[in-house]
Amino acid sequence: MVVNASGRASGQKAHLYMPTLKENDTHCIDFLYSLSSRDGASPGTLNVYIKVNGGAQGNPVWNASDTVTEGWVKAELAISTFWPNSYQVIFEAVSVQGHPGFIAIDDIRVLAHPCRKAPHFLRLQNVEVNVGQNATFQCTAGGKWSQHDKLWLQQWNGKDTALMVTRVVNHRRFSATVSVGDTSQRSTSRYRCVIRSDGGSGVSNYADLIVKAPPTPIAPPELLAVGATYLWIKPNANSIIGDGPIILKEVEYRTTSGNWAETHVVDSPTYKLWHLDPDVEYEIKVLLSRPGEGGTGPPGPPLVTRTKCAGW
Repeated sequence: MVVNASGRASGQKAHLYMPTLKENDTHCIDFLYSLSSRDGASPGTLNVYIKVNGGAQGNPVWNASDTVTEGWVKAELAISTFWPNSYQVIFEAVSVQGHPGFIAIDDIRVLAHPCRKAPHFLRLQNVEVNVGQNATFQCTAGGKWSQHDKLWLQQWNGKDTALMVTRVVNHRRFSATVSVGDTSQRSTSRYRCVIRSDGGSGVSNYADLIVKAPPTPIAPPELLAVGATYLWIKPNANSIIGDGPIILKEVEYRTTSGNWAETHVVDSPTYKLWHLDPDVEYEIKVLLSRPGEGGTGPPGPPLVTRTKCAGW
């Protein structure tokens, strides 16, 4: 397939779509490409996209544009989307005005063995964090790591994030980690790992970044009984704003006229606050926690009540 870039306006595009693939075993796609011109200037750009499950095309996972090639050059695509996910390879030629020449590809093959140069990723795992906490993906690949390789995290919508730390696990495997910046609100987004090496590109499966909101009770605690030195309450923790599961319930109480507060763990449907002062107004709130760092939500609405007067 050849694109004649001569006489084209900048940014004109031609696309070649491969059939949708669903490969269960390790495999490799390789192809030949050529960028040629009479004056030695690049005629444009050749991009490769990997679209998964009919979703967004996103950003390229591989490209060639800088210089013309000396004849045909081989490139590999190590795609690890994992069954039952399907994917489609899209080749894109983009012209540059005033740069006549040809952009060509040939001999696209699907091979039933690992790529020889492009690294294959292991399965990327989902990450769950609470709002405002650090989220980190770990990309692990089989193959040899080179300082010239480019490794990045690609979001479903195409946004790219550079990987910060890469380490060699052994002579056949390396891993890289990246922190995802935006966890400021409850959401679910999808990311995958991409590596560009001298021999081609490797692409992982998409994994979910799930940002959960710590839980907060909707209703204040319910007052069940009151005495001169105690208050018996029901936390009312079943109806919440935010996400479960709830792994910890706490009661926070203080006098409405004081600046101190105490927190007690609640491990039963009801709870009795002892050793209170008679005829004093108290404010009682419930705190709920879900798994993970930062999993404690803000206190729920308060119950304001007064103990009875002391009797003789």
